[in-house]
Amino acid sequence: MSAVDIVGPEAVPHLQAQVEQIIAEAKKQGASACEVAVSVEQGLSTTVRQGEVETVEFNRDQGFGITLYVGQRKGSASTSASGEAAIRETVAAALAIAKHASEDECAGLADAGLMARELPQLDLYHAWSITPEQAIEQALSCEAAAFAADQRIKNADGTTLNTHQGCRVYGNSHGFISGYASTRHSLSCVMIAELGGLMQRDYWYDVNRQGELLADAGSIGRRAAERAVSRLGARPVPTCEVPVLFAAELAGGLFGSFLAAISGGNLYRKSSFLEGSLGQQLFPEWLKIDERPHIPRALGSAAFDGDGLATYAKSFVERGELLSYVLGTYSGRKLGMPSTANSGGVHN
Repeated sequence: MSAVDIVGPEAVPHLQAQVEQIIAEAKKQGASACEVAVSVEQGLSTTVRQGEVETVEFNRDQGFGITLYVGQRKGSASTSASGEAAIRETVAAALAIAKHASEDECAGLADAGLMARELPQLDLYHAWSITPEQAIEQALSCEAAAFAADQRIKNADGTTLNTHQGCRVYGNSHGFISGYASTRHSLSCVMIAELGGLMQRDYWYDVNRQGELLADAGSIGRRAAERAVSRLGARPVPTCEVPVLFAAELAGGLFGSFLAAISGGNLYRKSSFLEGSLGQQLFPEWLKIDERPHIPRALGSAAFDGDGLATYAKSFVERGELLSYVLGTYSGRKLGMPSTANSGGVHN
């Protein structure tokens, strides 16, 4: 096996072949079942501050995560090397761990009949042919717009442009092997406002699968400045009962905490305050929380989960009532429930 020199859609067949070879090696060494996740990624990141370039970084990573089963015993090992000797050694290491692990009646691959069959094309890969010089120019333009937006903006804490592309393949000994290429591009700006010796920091950003669709650099800088300035002069208010409107980024954090509380791992470990809450009214009747994993080009879209199960649209909350937990194969087995195809998390 040789390293893959490409990271776009063309890399998928190469990585699938590597996964097939790893699974064959695992069977050869005596594993009763095997699953493999392979990824290849590369990106460019540049950061400017106070009109100067602080960093320009290129990165390229490749990784193989191998999980083997010997009956109900599980062992995992990983490597960044793709040579035959390295793979052989990594499989042997995972196998040795499995042989010494305790038996777990819930361990093992998802049922073969549940493997994803027809996978939608989600249009997740959009390479951005931006040069380092162009990335620096955009970052500098963003920061300059922030400084020009308000005289109370006195300092900068970094403006960063990132462009990332990668390819991921998952396969297991049930015969499921699939993968996809994806991209993610972002521009962020952090500014510091000062008034009367007091300073406040805030930020703004945009992220998109398509770099050309990122918000204008100047608008991101101005928004970062406005948010930093708006923090100046903050004061405590008397204790009172009032309606509260959460900014979108804070609201997302609140719902993230809720999703963590209904996730299988926290539930079977009995570390969630929402244990046993299925069917209960948790929110006002007007609230509905859906998962929609097949939105084209969306940042959270995925055709299959970390166990190889096809993702699907579902409601976690409807009319304020909790309808479903967030479960992968293992956590579902621990709770005596079917997987919701959410191994690895939720999607959109």
